[in-house]
Amino acid sequence: MASTRRRVKVYTLNDDRQWEDRGTGHIVYAFVESLGGLALEVRNEEDGSVLLQLKIQLDVAYQRQQETLIVWTENESCDLALSFQEKSGCDDIWEKIRQVQSRDPQYETAQEDDATDDRFEEVSDTDVVAAPIELPPCELSKLEEIGEVLSGCLSSVVTRDKLALALEQEDYIPKLIELFHVCEDLENDHGLHHLFEIFKVVFLLNRTSLFEVMFHDDVIFDVVGVLEYDPSKGEPTRHRDYLASQACFKEVIPIKNSELLAKIHQTYRIQYVQDVILPTPSVFEENMLSSLSSLVFFNKVAIVAQLQEDDEFLNELFAQLKSESVTLEKQRDTVLFIKEMCSYSQTLKTPNRAAFIKKLTTRGLLPLLGDYLQGLDDPFIQQATIDILNMFADFNPSTVRDSMVADANNEEKILLNILIGQMIKEEDWGNGVQLMGLIRTFIDPDNMMVAVNLTEKTPFLTDSSVKLTEKSTFLSFFYKHCMYHLVAPLLAGTADHTPSRGKLLVLSFTVFIVLLWVCIMRLQLSMVG
Repeated sequence: MASTRRRVKVYTLNDDRQWEDRGTGHIVYAFVESLGGLALEVRNEEDGSVLLQLKIQLDVAYQRQQETLIVWTENESCDLALSFQEKSGCDDIWEKIRQVQSRDPQYETAQEDDATDDRFEEVSDTDVVAAPIELPPCELSKLEEIGEVLSGCLSSVVTRDKLALALEQEDYIPKLIELFHVCEDLENDHGLHHLFEIFKVVFLLNRTSLFEVMFHDDVIFDVVGVLEYDPSKGEPTRHRDYLASQACFKEVIPIKNSELLAKIHQTYRIQYVQDVILPTPSVFEENMLSSLSSLVFFNKVAIVAQLQEDDEFLNELFAQLKSESVTLEKQRDTVLFIKEMCSYSQTLKTPNRAAFIKKLTTRGLLPLLGDYLQGLDDPFIQQATIDILNMFADFNPSTVRDSMVADANNEEKILLNILIGQMIKEEDWGNGVQLMGLIRTFIDPDNMMVAVNLTEKTPFLTDSSVKLTEKSTFLSFFYKHCMYHLVAPLLAGTADHTPSRGKLLVLSFTVFIVLLWVCIMRLQLSMVG
């Protein structure tokens, strides 16, 4: 096969509507006899196995996102994405796809000529030569007709693609926005309801280029305004006010990269529209919004990748996190920002996410979270701190345990002791349960590594030459430095041999259950040893 090879990642959308990395390889564009036409083939860069081999179809709406992504839906059931390492590679493959779909004879080979009939056999002549969609004039009196034309184009991929192209070529969305301003000024509810239905169809076209127009800074609030006038609801919901004041990105540290800042704002707004404003799945089919989900996913990947490489930004962020002179509101916004970035990092492949977590931990994030959890009586900061620790625990609890062991010489600073103290005094049972879950995760032998050399980080061990399992190492640390903090309420509650009543009694029994569970697991471990 004669073709230019380009490095690319292959993604598929799973049943949970999350993008999964299927591997990295090199893409080939060539005629494949078994498929009867030109195809895209990606072979794994490590072992040469085929990651992807699909014929370029005439009736598939391939979409280009940003500069290095191509996204499409294969057979209405499988969403695929190609993420190119270089823009030039994406340019090349995108041009090949457009050439095939336009049947440009300039690029056909002798093999392609032989297979032309077979290659286009799947698509009817009617579909191939169908006339472009003619949109009605964008006028107030034509709103009902516009809605009917747009709704009628949802029946097939070909007509959806042609409708999207017509909307782009005629710059139709800004014209609809102008009508929205007129209708809102005139308090024309009938027209506003028609516009809602029209924009619902535009979203269902699942076209990235249209999403980029609708989520542009100059247009997004007007689009949200249109979506406030859902005819199924009695009164409009003021999403614009909330989006402007609450569901917005707070720039805790100035971000000097204007493109990155715009991407962050766009992602916040898309998520709000997707999660809060758009109709329920029974009305808005999820599989018809895959491009919106992919836009958010790849935005998050790009945001985290750029932020973790910006050492100047991270230095300023952690300086603010450590500062005792900043206001409580600023501290809250900083912790919430870190929580958001940790959430975004969940889109990364495991090695990349591990690198991001390491960036944060080497700068001392975990001890700082302990200080915030213990020292600031703010429910938003407390909850955000618990959420961050939960994300760390779900990804790699050993990272958190390493940080705890490093503080062995100062028991008051050990994060596990801080969590225990917060759990015992917590008045909100919801938070108490979350803290209990965290403690259980960190002392659970089942998620500890089988063998690791932690002796350099364990000052309580005297033999520096001994290699121990994380189970025995951390549990030894736990018994020496944390056990007393765990059982203290139980001992205090029964000091006079009469159990206390009320909340402390319940908490003591809760603590005792955790203690009993740990002891049983430790005994089982010892017996195995």
